[in-house]
Parts: sequence; structure tokens; C-alpha cells
Amino acid sequence: MAAGLDHGLKRTVWNRIKDTIIADCKKSEVWKILILDPFTTKLLSSCCKMSDLMEERIAIVEDLYKSREPVTEMKAIYFMSPTSKCVDAFIADFKPKPKYKSACVYFTDYCPDDLFNNMKLYCAKYIRICKEMNISFLPQEAQVFTCDDPGAFQRIYSPHSQDKRKTLEKLADQLVTLCATLNEFPGVRYKKDSNMVNAKTLAELVDNKLSRHYELDESGKKEKTQAQLLIVERGFDPVSPILHELTYQAMAYDLIDIQNDTYKYKSKDGPEKHALLNEDDMLWVKLRHRHIAEVSEQIPKMVKEISASKKQPDGKITINNLAQMMKKMPAFRKQLTEKTVHLQLAEDCMKHFSNNVEKLCKAEQDLAVGSDVDGTKVKDPMRTLLPVLLNPFSKHDKIRAVLLYIFSLNGTTDENLNKFIQHVKIDDEQEFILNWKELGVPIITSPSFFSRKPSRRDRNQEETYNLSRWTPVIKDVMEDAVENKLDAREWPHQSECPAAWNGSGAVSARQRNKPSSQDDRRTGSRLIIFVIGGITYSEMRSAYEVTQAVKSCEVIIGSSHILTPTSLLEDIKALSKGPMEILTIDERSNA
Repeated sequence: MAAGLDHGLKRTVWNRIKDTIIADCKKSEVWKILILDPFTTKLLSSCCKMSDLMEERIAIVEDLYKSREPVTEMKAIYFMSPTSKCVDAFIADFKPKPKYKSACVYFTDYCPDDLFNNMKLYCAKYIRICKEMNISFLPQEAQVFTCDDPGAFQRIYSPHSQDKRKTLEKLADQLVTLCATLNEFPGVRYKKDSNMVNAKTLAELVDNKLSRHYELDESGKKEKTQAQLLIVERGFDPVSPILHELTYQAMAYDLIDIQNDTYKYKSKDGPEKHALLNEDDMLWVKLRHRHIAEVSEQIPKMVKEISASKKQPDGKITINNLAQMMKKMPAFRKQLTEKTVHLQLAEDCMKHFSNNVEKLCKAEQDLAVGSDVDGTKVKDPMRTLLPVLLNPFSKHDKIRAVLLYIFSLNGTTDENLNKFIQHVKIDDEQEFILNWKELGVPIITSPSFFSRKPSRRDRNQEETYNLSRWTPVIKDVMEDAVENKLDAREWPHQSECPAAWNGSGAVSARQRNKPSSQDDRRTGSRLIIFVIGGITYSEMRSAYEVTQAVKSCEVIIGSSHILTPTSLLEDIKALSKGPMEILTIDERSNA
């Protein structure tokens, strides 16, 4: 594996694959073909490279759904989801004539009896191995996973959906495979909410399925491990996904069009280039959670260090200068290419910041935090909001500010809301605001309505930037959980975890903590957090910050998908589309 991937969830998944699929392959020295479906293609791509597979005597990787030439002298390995579409494609490879000498079949998850019997009926004489791997989640980063299902948001929160229960069942199955991969049998808790029951339902499903999984486990009955799984809904913190974040990763994914983790950029008069922002890029890993001010300062310094070591003349570091340096110093090309990508990306972020984001951030932070930079309480949020509405910001930016105003007051009046809608000119797109009610977030309240806002941890002593004072609510939860301070009335236990589950005293994960190596962390407990409806990059960052501060407890966070402010707003707006087309789990898994 690449050095950049050599830790966390990705390493765990790759080791699991090596210990089963690869170990089985090694029993014979012949080269083999690996056949994948769309999900397992993403899964393998997330944790290994083609060169890793070549080392394990896998000659070719093929797409299960594409037409393939028969290679009857070779053995085939099938790694696929247990769906009728995958099983039908597998059967077609051996009926009427076999394309391969034999097949080793590995399912990501439990294979239903009817599909298994179908395979046996037509292909029994060709199948040498058939195993269930229990990996139906994607390891996105060292401490982040997803269920690779952005559509779950619509199926859970749309009032027209008739597929909510099925979706929660599927997410529960995927969470069980995460726990199995980590070899954890956690205690399960959920955030209680009088308006929403999805977290409670999912907690019940996960707990029942986990118990069943470990009852059937070949290694014998498993006791609860030193882990805790917390389940919470997206409406629990509507502020974090809407704010403009100024840490590097969150800011880049909000402001720049990055698709499939690929950043496209151009040097002056040069061709368009593509850079993958993942954990193979150790500079990305080092910088992604830092404030953009630090990133913009650090990258030119790094380039100057390289140029000084090669006695290159000083001067302003620009993309063109870097191109010249690469020609003169081919040995340093890889290091310089890495720096070029981030110099360009940081510059792109700073352009947006200078153009409009800086002006928005003060108002957004004051509305979110409820006080200004000096700590003075915001008494009239409307005065904070008005300058944003009166300036020529984009429609989406104004919607985000209006939402922060509404969230700050736990709802607004019909009259006020109508004024906002007219001012932002979204008469035909009111759903951007109104549909938050489907997530249990108060939007319309009567003047007499009073709702107590949850109390937050005191962070006055922490060093922060003026335009980055907000802390995601989930970080409070992580710290409280690690310190065993979660209120059992607000976070009921679906199942108890061992009494010994606790962290290591006071946790204050400051933004500028000096990072230590992964190996410094004591092997201890795990806190797994699952957010129904998507996680933000700032919440992902919080998992690393708390882990870094505590060291005795690793925090892992996941969801159906990772969201950006734009993608969430579009999802919210789409909630009123309907009646929804009902897809089967098979169709969704292979769409």
C-alpha cells in the first residue's frame, strides 16, 4: 500500500481483504482475474492500488457488468454485492458456457438464500470458494466512512417516500459490517428527539442486527467491546453544514468544484491538470484541517526551503516560477508538483475569500455563535443579517445567511419569512428554507413560542480565528461522550456498553494542537458516530481533533454520504418533489 494510506480505516479494510481474498489466492501460484461491481470497485480503489493487486498475482481487473472475452484457462475472483443484478451477471458468465476455469466468490455482505440457491443451481461445479466479507461501507479517510448512498437523504426525509424503513434497514446492515470489520461489539445510544424517530429506529435495528451477527459468528459468542456507537440525525446541528468554513478541506469543497475528490486546475497558458485529494498525498493530510491563513503561509515557505536547498534565486512564489524550478530540478519534481497543486488550490480558495466570503463570515459567525468577536451578545440578529441581504451576494449565500438567522432564533414568523423570500427572490424556490421542517428543524414559530437552545461547551479559552469561532455541535458530543458526561435522558442507551468505557479526563481539542504520530496513541476505546442525513467536512475534522486531544480513544465518524453546503441545499429543496419513484435495494446498490 501507499505510505499515505498506511493507517486507520483504509488499512483495516485492506488488511481484511488481504487476509481473505488475497490469502485464498496465494494458495495457488497462478495469475488470476478479479471481477468487481461498481461498489467494490470504489471500495478497492479507496484502500489499494493496481500495483498492490499485481503483487498479489492478480493480472486483470474487470467490470462485472461489461461484456468480457472468455479466458477459460484462468481462475476468476468475484468480489461483489449480494444483489440479484450481481448474481445474475455472475450466472451469465458460466451459463451456457463458462468464461473462466473456476470462480472464487466473495460477497460484501450477507447473501440472501434465494440468490445463493440460484448460484448453486447453475454454477455449483465452477465455484471453489464462496464467502461473505462483511465490508459494505466505504473507508473515505483514516477516521471517516460512508455508506456510499447520497440518495438515502431523500428516502428518509421526503414526506413522499415509502422506502424509509428499507433504507434504515440497509444502513443498519452497513453499520454492522463496519463494527465487524473493526471487531467491535459496541454499546448503542441515540439522540432523543420528540419530533424525529429515525435515530431511535436505526439504533434499534443496529443493536438487534449486531447481536444476531455475533450470535452466528463462527468464533463463538462475543462480549461487548470497549466501544460506543452514537446515532444522531442531521437536524441535530443545522448550522455546521450551512456556515462558510475557513479550514482548508472544508473551504475547498465548499467553494471549488471538486468532483470525486478530483481538483482540476490550470497553470498559465498550460493544459488542464487533475489532482486527486486523498490520503496518498501526505501534504494534503498535513494541511487539510488547518485554517486557510496557515495554509497560505505554509506552502510558499515549503517551496522556498526546496529552492534554498538547491540554491535557486529567491522571489515571489508563483505557479510559473514553480514550473521553471521543475525544469531545472527534475529530481525534486514530485515534491514540487505536490506543492504546486496546493499553492494553486489555496490561491483559488483565497480568491473566493477576498471577493465575498470574508464579508459574509463575520455576519455568519455572529449569527451562529450568538455573540460578536468581543463576546457581546447579538441582541438584534436582524441587524446582523440585513447587510448581507443588501449586498450583491449570490442567491445561495443569501439563503445560507437567512437560514442562520432563522436557526439562531429557533424559527421565525410567517411575516418575516415572506419578506426574506421576496428579498432573496426565491418565491418559486421557498423549499430551500421551508423543507428544513422535514429534518425536525423549527422554521415557522409564533411570536409567543419559546424554545430553549441547547447549552454549549465553554470554549472561551481556546485559540480561534475571529472568522472561525463556531464549533460543530458534534464536537461537544464527542468530548462529552469521551468524558462520560452525556446525559442519559438526552442520549438513551439502546444497549449498555461496559462500565469501564471512558476517556482520559479533560478534553479540549484546540485547533492548533501539535500533531503526534499515529503510533503515540494508546490502544483504547473507540467512539463511533453515525449521522443520518450526511456529514460535513468540519464534523470530520472534529473526529481527528478530539482523537488527537484524548489519545486513549479513537473517534470514527460516518454517514450515508459527505455533504457540502450546496449539495445539502439542493437535497433539502428536492424533498418536496414527489411522489418518489421507489427503487429496490438492488437497483440502488447498482445504479
